[in-house]
Amino acid sequence: MNCVQRPSRLRLRAALLMLCTGFSAGALAHNPMCECKAVDAEQIKCTGGFSDGSGAPGVTLDVIGYDETILVPGKLDADSTLTFKKPAAEFYVLFDAGPGHVVEIDQADIEAP
Repeated sequence: MNCVQRPSRLRLRAALLMLCTGFSAGALAHNPMCECKAVDAEQIKCTGGFSDGSGAPGVTLDVIGYDETILVPGKLDADSTLTFKKPAAEFYVLFDAGPGHVVEIDQADIEAP
């Protein structure tokens, strides 16, 4: 009987491994992405979305000071963008599409025009 049980255990393990692999591949296909560029000396435009090519309209995109105060609260427009006036204080941009779907962009990483 051990010979009969051993192959079924192997099949069960293989099935579980395939099932877990399928879940992890699905999770990896939907990573958050956000890019911010200076339009000019005064304005910054951020575009958010996901690695599967989908946009992120309505997703929260806040501009936050280094002291953790929200300088510009925002949500991405229908075209998954938000343009805002560059704050005078040091800041970072927080794209927050929910747990595990967060991107932070420091002001130093924002491309110049």
